[in-house]
Formats: sequence, structure tokens, C-alpha cells
Amino acid sequence: MRLWLRCRVLQVLKSSRRFCGSHGHLSPLPAPQKIVGTWEAISLGRQPVPEYFNFAHDVLDVWSQLEKAGHRPPNPAFWWVDGKGAEVKWSFEELGHRSRKAANILASTCGLQPGDRMMLVLPRLPEWWLASVACMRTGVVMIPGVSQLTEKDLKYRLQTSRAKSIITSDALAPQVDAISADCPSLRVKLLVSDSGRPGWMNFRELLREASAEHTCVQTKSRDALAIYFTSGTTGNPKMVEHSQSSYGLGFVASGRYWDGLSRGCKSRAVGGLDR
Repeated sequence: MRLWLRCRVLQVLKSSRRFCGSHGHLSPLPAPQKIVGTWEAISLGRQPVPEYFNFAHDVLDVWSQLEKAGHRPPNPAFWWVDGKGAEVKWSFEELGHRSRKAANILASTCGLQPGDRMMLVLPRLPEWWLASVACMRTGVVMIPGVSQLTEKDLKYRLQTSRAKSIITSDALAPQVDAISADCPSLRVKLLVSDSGRPGWMNFRELLREASAEHTCVQTKSRDALAIYFTSGTTGNPKMVEHSQSSYGLGFVASGRYWDGLSRGCKSRAVGGLDR
């Protein structure tokens, strides 16, 4: 049984690696149930973790291709509703299109390289998810933070992580400017706003103009994907790293057995992924 699962993992990985970018093709397409079964077996420890894994490429893009081929219904990949009832709803293809544009901002406009670190401090906005998927596509390590971070908190995290970039909103931009001189590694500041600010690049403006042609970097399963800071209740906050596989594959089992999710379910995220 283990040998069969291992062969199945390799088959899925080889077939999914045929399309990384905007115009890839997958033939033949594996059935969605078999793909989910393979990742679930890995996340439960029943099968070794593959050497290479990238959630954006091996999951999101695979699902997009399955939708195009009619192998699965076009359920929303992302559904956002604000307090006034305004909605943003993206299919897997639309999420892929926008996240590839965002990836080009990080890689080309900002000059970030795989392994570089970027603080991601935003309220519950669609750009949070675009930036996080863009980090997966580029190999940039994201450092999520809650919008309640103080100037002291931001300074400590930027200095400790040596982050090269930060993406935030109008509310926190003044605090970042106040401590930027004390954070020598910080060289790129992205602002999610409908207006500009001196010394910052406007993410929304860049997103409108960015190309959607982007080739996903090849990441190993053990490569860093995200760094979270602990609460610091007994001292200074500590950095905790998630790998490409622990972050991307870890939610498969928790979604199935902890949240009770199944095909067609919608998972509600009320607090974002910034904790």
C-alpha cells in the first residue's frame, strides 16, 4: 500500500509540474479525489513528504486546470465580504491570475529573492491573500502580523527577522516610517491604499499594471514559507517557522478532521491568517 501511495504521489507531482505559469497544460488530469487523497495521506504521516512542494503551484494551479477541463465545478476559491456587504469572489483561475501579478510585483518591481523575508501586516483585505500566495510563488518568506502591532512591536519584528520588505495599510504606514531608520534591512515598503505616500510603492496601482505571466519557483518541502512571532507572554516574542509542506499540507488533515470540511464546503475565516 505504501509503495502504491508513493508511486501515486510521484505521478501527481510529475504531472502537475508540467504547468507552472499562465498557459500550462495538464494531460491527463488526475481526478480531484485522488489528489486530495494523496495530500491527506502525506499530511497524516502515512506517506513520506515529497522532496518538492509548493502550495500555489501544486494545489491552486492544479485546481484551476481541473476547473478548466470540467473535472470539478467552478466553486469560489476565495469569497470576501466586508462589513457593508460588498463582495469579492474569485475562482481558482482568477486567484491564480491575480496572485501571479502580485508575484511579479515582489520579484520584479521589489527585487525580492527566494528566502528574503517580508512582513505582512494588513487588516482583512483581499490583498492579504494575494500577497501570501505571491510569497509562495516567489519563495519569499512571509511574516504575518496583526494590525494591532505597535511601533515598538513593528521595530522588534523587523529588526529580529531582518525583513527586507513590508506590506501594510494607511493605518500603520506612519508607524513604519517612524522606525524605518532603525531597521537597516528594510528597503521596500508596499502600501495597500487608494492613495499614495512618499517613500512607499502603491500595491494596488502596481497590481493593475503588472503582468500575469509568472513562472513559479521550485521550492523544496522543507524550505521556509512563513515565520510567525509568538505572543511573548514570558519574554520577547520568538520566531516560529513553517515550511512549504507544514503550512501547505498541514491544513489538509485539520480541514477534514478538525473542521469537518468536505467537497463543496465553504470555510469562513473571520480573523485572517495573521495570528
